[in-house]
Amino acid sequence: MALNKKIAIPLVVIILAAAAGGGWYLWQKKSAKTATGKDAKAAQGKQLYTCSMHPFIIKDKPGTCPICGMELIKKIDGAAGGEQTAEQKKQAEMLGHVSLSPTQRVMANVATVEVKQQALNKEINAVGIVQYDQSRQGKVTAWIAGRIDKLHINTVGAFVSKERPVAEVYSPDLVATQQEYLLAIKSRDQLKNSPIPSIAQNGDGLVASAKQRLMLFGVKESQLAELEKAGKPNIRLPIYTPLSGVVIEKMVQQGQYVNTGDPLFNIADLSTVWVEVEVYENEFPNIHLGQQVEIRSQSFPGKPFTGRIVFIYPFLDPKTRTVRARVAMPNPGMKLKPDMFVNAIIKVPLGSSIVVPVTALIDTGKRQVVWVESMPGMFEPRDVQVGQKTDDKVQILSGLKPGDKVAASGGYLIDSESQLKGGGGQDHSKHTGGKPAEQGQPQGGHEGHGTSPAQQQPAKKGTLKMDDMKM
Repeated sequence: MALNKKIAIPLVVIILAAAAGGGWYLWQKKSAKTATGKDAKAAQGKQLYTCSMHPFIIKDKPGTCPICGMELIKKIDGAAGGEQTAEQKKQAEMLGHVSLSPTQRVMANVATVEVKQQALNKEINAVGIVQYDQSRQGKVTAWIAGRIDKLHINTVGAFVSKERPVAEVYSPDLVATQQEYLLAIKSRDQLKNSPIPSIAQNGDGLVASAKQRLMLFGVKESQLAELEKAGKPNIRLPIYTPLSGVVIEKMVQQGQYVNTGDPLFNIADLSTVWVEVEVYENEFPNIHLGQQVEIRSQSFPGKPFTGRIVFIYPFLDPKTRTVRARVAMPNPGMKLKPDMFVNAIIKVPLGSSIVVPVTALIDTGKRQVVWVESMPGMFEPRDVQVGQKTDDKVQILSGLKPGDKVAASGGYLIDSESQLKGGGGQDHSKHTGGKPAEQGQPQGGHEGHGTSPAQQQPAKKGTLKMDDMKM
């Protein structure tokens, strides 16, 4: 019995010690697991901050960038499965933007304007030549063969009136026809009292036939009345012009014999002229009939003339790649001379639309981009669809709305900075190797292209810590 007690007591002690040791081991393991989970969770939840302008700057608390002074943004690590969260997408977008400090904006000459919707007028500048109005030109011809006995107009450029004769012609045929007309009138007077109706009608027919021949020779009704009143033929037949104007060509001399249909003078009325305007084919769709055109001449500076488009030629000049438009305009005082060179200004109203300065648009060849200030100092690229362009403005069809602020100047410098960043949030360290940033030297090497203050002024000693950078 005593022996059993000696064996049992140590055995119980050993069992109790083993149980206590096992419990202690399990408690330690559980505590370590709990602590590890808490540490991992704490490490996973630790928020880091970076600069959208300089992504290699990473800090564990909010603050400002030691290089450009911009507010740091949250840095989110890659999510499992390679999928981006909303914060990651927002961060990627922010890294694609370009931020400029006030000093950088001054150095890069970046100015913004507010997008507005306003009426836009396009001006088409073209050159033209003054021409005769072809509807107001006439030619004086000989209606009968004969001799020019007298010329009332002897010089080119003289003014003529359709109420006054320009020449007098002698023609034997004309004299003979006048005599026939006078005899027909006498015969009609003698036969009109005949009791036979057919004889009386024959007298009227002879007069009408002789009168018709004289009118074909160019004799007017008033001249026939004078001939009938005088009772004897006129030796010379006066020749009149079809319109009043200026003699632009003289083709006959006094005493010259002419045949029927020979031209004597060319007459042009210069009270109205045409201007043949040449418009390039890319601007041709903007012109139409009835459009007002302003004509300017170097001979009369400061005195514009006004006309309207009356005809657009249906073909294109293959040499100059232009389309001609005819502008009819009054010519008071005959200031505009034929063959004179003039400048034409055609104003085309484009209606009310969103417009921005031409300097704000960046044309890459495949797309058009403007830089929009999304927040103070932060610029983002915006693809736009453009319409018509004027000298200093461009029409925006889509991509912008009234109230947006766009970079009117310095847009190419901002775009250059975006290209240095990779255009999609790429680090500058890929281009610089990190050394310039560490030493406070310029990173881009492009003077004035939206560079950071580190490019303009070296960072002060002690303000840029190496432990802030993770290259």
